[in-house]
Amino acid sequence: MTVPDLQKCKRDRRKIAVVTAYDALFARIVEQAGIDVILVGDSLGVVVQGKSNTLSVTMEEMLYHTKLVAGAAQRSLVIGDMPFLSYQVSQEEALRNAGRFIQAGAHAVKLEGGAAVADRVSAIVKIGVPVMGHLGMTPQSVHQYGGYKVQGKGKDRAQQLLEDAQALEASGAMGIVLEAIPAGLAKTVTEALTIPTIGIGAGPHCDGQVLVLYDLLGLFDEFVPKFVKPYAHLKVDALQALRRYKEEVEQGTFPSDSESYH
Repeated sequence: MTVPDLQKCKRDRRKIAVVTAYDALFARIVEQAGIDVILVGDSLGVVVQGKSNTLSVTMEEMLYHTKLVAGAAQRSLVIGDMPFLSYQVSQEEALRNAGRFIQAGAHAVKLEGGAAVADRVSAIVKIGVPVMGHLGMTPQSVHQYGGYKVQGKGKDRAQQLLEDAQALEASGAMGIVLEAIPAGLAKTVTEALTIPTIGIGAGPHCDGQVLVLYDLLGLFDEFVPKFVKPYAHLKVDALQALRRYKEEVEQGTFPSDSESYH
């Protein structure tokens, strides 16, 4: 999967499947399942590090996890999520950090914001790095929104989001993630753009969908947004397996003769 392939998916109306991954093992599993795009998300701050938001995730942490995923993925397009303060401070920092993601093995980067970051997007694209935008409920602005809330509900907010999407497209973005916005607005934005939209809590009309892997697999259940659909319940399976292991260790039935060397 390449960036031009994603554009072709939009033209051919073939939906794009995107999931997050943070390590080599899951990257291989995700790719074996035929997933088109792997996003190394700063969501690792919540689902891997156990933080309440993504704001403390550093560039070094993102680069480490990107190297793990990119080293294992052979066919999926790998996108590195630019963390808080890695692109907001200056255009120069944005360029340097985007380049570091490519050196770590990513094929593209993702950053949050609309017209306010259009100059960053344009500059990054000009040095040959594809950029995915991110609009709607942007987690790095969680304090500004007063929590994880649906965005774009009012007429003015909806119009601003559409204009931001158009600004990102004009700046050279290869696609846009639309998070937690009304389905009707996502449909309007998707139809107004020539680049793909990837929805998460944005209804069925986007050109593709993305979910956090741990949410999809039912591993992370501390906070489950409305838009998450668990396709498995691996936390339940893991708990059962660990309890059986503990019981067998305590009873002395593990290891048995077949698990012992002679």
